[in-house]
Amino acid sequence: DIARLEWIVTSLLDQVRPTLDATARRAERRLTQTRNEREKELEEEINGPRGSGVKGSGVEGGLNKKKKKRKVKDGEEGEDNDDDDDDDDTDSEDEEEDAPIYNPKGVPLGWDGKPIPYWLFKLHGLNHFFPCEICGNESYRGRWNFEKHFTESKHAYGMRCLGIPNTKHFHGVTKIQDAQNLWAELRKSVEGDLFDGVKEEEYEDSHGNVLNRAQYEDLARQGLL
Repeated sequence: DIARLEWIVTSLLDQVRPTLDATARRAERRLTQTRNEREKELEEEINGPRGSGVKGSGVEGGLNKKKKKRKVKDGEEGEDNDDDDDDDDTDSEDEEEDAPIYNPKGVPLGWDGKPIPYWLFKLHGLNHFFPCEICGNESYRGRWNFEKHFTESKHAYGMRCLGIPNTKHFHGVTKIQDAQNLWAELRKSVEGDLFDGVKEEEYEDSHGNVLNRAQYEDLARQGLL
């Protein structure tokens, strides 16, 4: 019985072997094909190869021609509709650009030429103005612009005209009188920190005692060293 079953299986395998080999070759070929090549091959299997003279029946040919005509007509109508839509969009955009900008609160304009959102306007404090007398009574809109201007050339020029260095000690000072008073105090503290040779210079006598300059000179004049 086993031998008989093997003979039957072998006979069936011999009959379907060409189909199996063709299927394997086709599977390998499809792995190396692109999508367009696979679609072209499928179309040739259904309708026959192009240029072979094999065409569809008269009914199918007529239907295909009607479909092609309908597609061409629909395409032309679609292009006309697209052109009309483009014209309408262009007209609406032109009308929007020509329309006056409604900005009753004086909000600054953004990069698109339109007022920025009001919440952003409030967030950055652009509704507050900060004047600076050193910059010629220039007003800066918003805290960020005000803080930034202390490092800019205009404020540095104003400080230079006053004879005051534009250091971090004067950051936040906008009044000329305040800047001058602060500069006077800083000069006093700086002068107090300078080395005074008369008071701070030290000498040592023959006994190893450390004396300042004034004491040493007094003892030297008295001959006590």
